[in-house]
Amino acid sequence: MKLPIVYVRGFAGATSGINKAVDDPFYGFNEGSVHVRVGGGTDSRPHFHQFESPMLRLLLDAHDGPDETYSLLVQGGQKAYLEGRTDGSVSPMTIWIHRFYDEAASTLGSHPEKFTLEEAAKDLFALVQLVLAKTGAPRVHLVAHSMGGLICRSMIQRFIPEITGGGPSAATEYVDRLFTYGTPHGGIEFSVGFGMVERLRDFFDVNGAEIFGPDRMYRYLTPETDQAGERPENWKAQEMPADGFPVERVFCLVGTNPEDYDVALGLSSKAVGARSDGLVQIDNAYVKDAHRAFVHRSHSGRYGLVNSEEGYQNLRRFLFGDLEIDVELHGLRVRGTPDDEIVWHLESQLAIRGLPVLMHEQTTAHHCPVQIEWRESEDSADTPVPLLTTFLSSKAARPEGRAGGALRHALRLRLLSIREKGGIFNFGDHLEQTADFDDTLVVDFAPGDGTRGPRVWATWNSVIPGAIRAWVPGEAFLIADTVEAPGRWRGNIPFPRTAAGILGKDATITLTVTGRGQSLPVTTARAGGAGAEVAAPASARDADATERREERRPWYRRLFGRRTR
Repeated sequence: MKLPIVYVRGFAGATSGINKAVDDPFYGFNEGSVHVRVGGGTDSRPHFHQFESPMLRLLLDAHDGPDETYSLLVQGGQKAYLEGRTDGSVSPMTIWIHRFYDEAASTLGSHPEKFTLEEAAKDLFALVQLVLAKTGAPRVHLVAHSMGGLICRSMIQRFIPEITGGGPSAATEYVDRLFTYGTPHGGIEFSVGFGMVERLRDFFDVNGAEIFGPDRMYRYLTPETDQAGERPENWKAQEMPADGFPVERVFCLVGTNPEDYDVALGLSSKAVGARSDGLVQIDNAYVKDAHRAFVHRSHSGRYGLVNSEEGYQNLRRFLFGDLEIDVELHGLRVRGTPDDEIVWHLESQLAIRGLPVLMHEQTTAHHCPVQIEWRESEDSADTPVPLLTTFLSSKAARPEGRAGGALRHALRLRLLSIREKGGIFNFGDHLEQTADFDDTLVVDFAPGDGTRGPRVWATWNSVIPGAIRAWVPGEAFLIADTVEAPGRWRGNIPFPRTAAGILGKDATITLTVTGRGQSLPVTTARAGGAGAEVAAPASARDADATERREERRPWYRRLFGRRTR
């Protein structure tokens, strides 16, 4: 589906930072990079990799077809351009910038207004309504960095329900998907000061940073009619309302590299701690139960999240991919007992053939391995459910001569253990940098072609006799579908036999491929400011619904074969 993209930038700080942000026509979405650390960590030598910027890549890359690229319409001012066009006359495949800081810049007026997140959220809704009216699109994609994600959530969770009177899920009529880079969904906390730094920040509102504290977050994320005086003790900023905007339509990119975040001469990263991107702690950088990926990038700067190949590849796949692939661990039974003093860490790294970066990386060196011993069912950074999720497009170009044009993925898993007693590690029987299990699952995936469903070939690198790049899978490596359900494929891949002694004889990797169909058409009238109805004419709504029905008919058949018809 062709949908507009609205970008919302992050926090700029005091007036000087706001002025600098406003000087940029595209609020930083146009910034690229030339540095990448191969292997991760500041001890690895930087390599040259020219990333043009997410905005430029969206303008250059084809999405739904060879000619389906985004465009950028400015012509002196995006808002003025939109207001001067008739409804439905602007292409939906366009990029728009929410310039919420302009009114607070001293360079554009002698009496700048004070920035408030609430006003930015309300103005974002006005921009979204304007874009939808002029493009005729049913919804928009929101892409946000840092505080920008909180502005988006404030609009989604508080102001759209308040303005439209449409209830907690009203934003689903306006927003299709939300992608955030390094957003402090759980606020900004510090690893020093035992909470005193946060209390001082919130009390004095230093440079407007009070917005990252729990009390202020409660105010702008909760509809005014639902606010019960003081913030409830059990209220959690990272949790979106269960009856509100669906969390499966949210993706959070989490940074794990604090060392390269050099704001305030590196003092910020030291105060926030090693388990962060330099500004936002890992545990606060995602919405509970939403999709996420961990990448070794900093909050911003030379090695930032937004201006990274890793960020763009995750963004593009989430926004435009029509296939969701979930990776889960089943039957894992590590040796030992709950009180045996052994701590188990599982590292995971996901690579896709043809990309110079890792799509996802959780490692001990980056302070975010997966804790697998006596796994909790609750979704968290340490115990993700599922292990990881990635997205693919069935329309993307496939390499020729490779298992029917299959896309190759490589998932490296390393299991490490260390003995701990009373919070202190015991290195008496420890072998540094030595894993108890270390192997790579190689998966070739080919989507359905209209006559049959997806095909998946898989094996472990330890079984491949030569180089991974030279492996050509045969029918013996074809993974059987275990569900035979419409719109879904699921297969199990056992761990190598040599791993049974440590992982358990029933340990398997389960891959689930699910089609992401068109979202339901808008069926209720959208409401504008002051309660004014701006519903599309019945003929337009009917034509839009008819077009989506026609698109939906071949959808399962194209991706999963005729059995789902």
